[in-house]
Amino acid sequence: MQQVGKPTKEDIAIAKWIKANVQSKKTKFLSHSVEYFTASKAIDKLLTSPWSLPGKKGEEPLFTDRESVVLYLDILLRKKFFHRAKKIPVLKEELKARSKKKDKKKEETGKKEKSEAEDEKKEEAESSHAEEKKEKIKKEKRKIRLDMHLEQQFVDGNDAYVWIYDPIPYYYWIAGGAVVLAVVALCLFPLWPPVVRKGVYYLSVAAAGFLMFILGLAILRVVVFCLLWIVSLGRHHLWLFPNLTEDVGFFASFWPLWKYECKGSSSSQKDKKGKSKEKLSDDENDQNDASDREEAPLEKEQEKTAERSETESEGSQQTGKDFEIVEKEDE
Repeated sequence: MQQVGKPTKEDIAIAKWIKANVQSKKTKFLSHSVEYFTASKAIDKLLTSPWSLPGKKGEEPLFTDRESVVLYLDILLRKKFFHRAKKIPVLKEELKARSKKKDKKKEETGKKEKSEAEDEKKEEAESSHAEEKKEKIKKEKRKIRLDMHLEQQFVDGNDAYVWIYDPIPYYYWIAGGAVVLAVVALCLFPLWPPVVRKGVYYLSVAAAGFLMFILGLAILRVVVFCLLWIVSLGRHHLWLFPNLTEDVGFFASFWPLWKYECKGSSSSQKDKKGKSKEKLSDDENDQNDASDREEAPLEKEQEKTAERSETESEGSQQTGKDFEIVEKEDE
């Protein structure tokens, strides 16, 4: 085992280039979401990188073949830029167990929600069937999870290597510097010009007034809802600015202006539908009885005609036999 020192500037530059140009995927690793890349893809990319070309002064490139790339990436692994992991395919039984848990959660939430009209239920059922089909198609794709590999060395192949190196983006530094400058500026507020201080004062008063207006509006909508709910015995629900407390945008929280629901109408419609179905079933039963009564005499007439035809055929057979006997006597 060769001892490795601290990462150099070149090592950091190559690691950044790999992270930016080599395709990485996200998955779970020991209950943490991580990014990983495949060894063979990283080697292929580095063979086409600027470090695989000769220098301006005719210097030899850092990467000449796959073996040189593997050796260098092994050094980066020892410097804790990434570590090796083994891929474990997720079994179908585990996926089924997860889907069952999701279905149970959906059923529990569905029980808590209030029942809707039958037409809406049918539409929801059709949409749920379509979503289940899409989920099944997605689940058919192979899913894997990662686990720690015992042999921590870089190997050319399809093994996964999880990133440990996570550089801080430049805009984080810009945002941090802006916060520091803002704090210093607030500390120097007494030294600001009078005009600027007066403008900041008016802005703070306007912001406080806006917050008070939002709080008052939230209280007012609850009061209106409770009064109407008590007067109507829970039948009528009226919400002013229904999206005010929802997780939506600023302008979307003030639209629509109101939302009205009548909870008693759905039950009355269901009762009407049930009564209409009962009436239809009674009418169908009466029609069936009438048709049975009409068919009974027709069947009796058909039986009588069949008996008559049988008697006539028997009579014709007997007359034919007598005629033959008479002819024999004449001879």
